[in-house]
Amino acid sequence: MELYHAFLDHIRDERGLADNTVEAYGADLAAFFGFLAGHLGEETGPKSLASLGARDIRAYLARRRRDGLSDASIARALSSIKALYRWLERVHGLENAEIAYLEGPKRGRRLPRPVSQVAAKEMIELADEEASEAWIGARDVAVLCLLYGAGLRISEALGLTGAALPAPDRLRVDGKGGKVRIVPLIPKVRAALETYGSLAPYVLGKSDPLFRGVRGGALNPRIVQGLVQRLRGALGLPDTATPHALRHAFATHLLAGGADLRAIQVLLGHASLSTTQVYTGVDEASLARVVSAAHPRG
Repeated sequence: MELYHAFLDHIRDERGLADNTVEAYGADLAAFFGFLAGHLGEETGPKSLASLGARDIRAYLARRRRDGLSDASIARALSSIKALYRWLERVHGLENAEIAYLEGPKRGRRLPRPVSQVAAKEMIELADEEASEAWIGARDVAVLCLLYGAGLRISEALGLTGAALPAPDRLRVDGKGGKVRIVPLIPKVRAALETYGSLAPYVLGKSDPLFRGVRGGALNPRIVQGLVQRLRGALGLPDTATPHALRHAFATHLLAGGADLRAIQVLLGHASLSTTQVYTGVDEASLARVVSAAHPRG
């Protein structure tokens, strides 16, 4: 199991993957190595891993399917194995083309899970009420308003500087891959930013982080994630009510209101329209639920 532990150390320490991701890789590969011990009848090492063929991996995946794993879990298990082999090729020069070209079950695109309009409003209101200080409440409200009212990612909201004050009609956002986009701000979002700016106890210089932690440093995204976790617990919302779900809600509620899909693509900063089209599935799913619940023969 020396290779197993070395690989997990690599993805944790060198690649910096999150603990839950490392744990998922570890679980998948522990099951894989356990299977190989019985399948090969010997301890698993570089030589035995190099000799494995596609048939061996398919046998393992078939075993996992009999254990009740879903298509998504099977695909993840294969992804873990491929990641292991990529690392083995770089570190040990071990190549295995058969495994590199294996394909798992096709995974259907998961629909985003936005929060409802009512839930978004309640989260923003409660963020202000539960804060220990007025300026912290104003800060949290401003961040959540940017996620829900402007469709920003957490990283984009927390990447803003004091140049965002006074709050403009159109906000310049540095998005993924260094792509810049201009996002219009509705009055409620501008008002939330202005309120925070007036209450913040720190000088918010044009090149300084806009959102600050209690000690004055740049606000950590984990603080926002923890805030949303507390809010959904207090409001009885599901675990899918995350900061990103507020961004999803921005898109789906615009779409439901008749906004053009390409306009939503620009607002979200998606490179491809196909990425934005997933929101049409959310809207169709909500319509189907409405029909099912309301139709007299549903």
